[in-house]
Amino acid sequence: MKRSGPLLTLLVGLLVGLFMLSLNATTGEKPTSASVKPSPGTKASPNTAPPKSSAPPSPSPSRTPVQEGVYAGRTDDDSSAVAITVRDDKAIAYVCDGHNIESWLQGDVKDDGSLHLTGKGGARLDAAVKGVKEIRGTAGVGNGRYAFTVDRAKKPSGLYRANSTVAGAKIEGGWIVLPKGEQVGILTRDGKRSAAPEIDPETGAVTVDGQQLTARPVHP
Repeated sequence: MKRSGPLLTLLVGLLVGLFMLSLNATTGEKPTSASVKPSPGTKASPNTAPPKSSAPPSPSPSRTPVQEGVYAGRTDDDSSAVAITVRDDKAIAYVCDGHNIESWLQGDVKDDGSLHLTGKGGARLDAAVKGVKEIRGTAGVGNGRYAFTVDRAKKPSGLYRANSTVAGAKIEGGWIVLPKGEQVGILTRDGKRSAAPEIDPETGAVTVDGQQLTARPVHP
């Protein structure tokens, strides 16, 4: 029995396989994988994080400006007078009842328009600006505590002080000239207090024990 048929079939199969291998090698194609090229218009963007939003800065404390000048008025109980003079964020105050209670105080004017002034013997004045022409607060002098509201005053109203020696006695005087012309002051002779004589607000002239002195405006 002849076996040439199967052998011929096997030979033809080998020739076909060799032909396919030579065809793939010529064209450079790989039968098992397909390459995909990116589109020229699409580029990979770098991995950048979105910009961080910066928080807005904290607002600075609002400033209530205190106009420079002198503020003068009476306490709410009408027992005493208060004068405050302001310049360059500094303040000096004088609290006086015109008889035997007085205190000089000083300190800074804060950015928020508040004042916290101190004086001898633990005296203290705490106040704040109300509007643009008014200062309201309380003053503690000795055992007393006085609420007050003082308005911005114009000359000749204001705060005055005199220091001198008369007949060998040390003289210290303080005066508050109120907007309507009323004067409240104390004169101290060698540590003893009494009501102060009136001054001439235009010139500051005042006579003490027959001697003329000059009371000068008080500024920080």
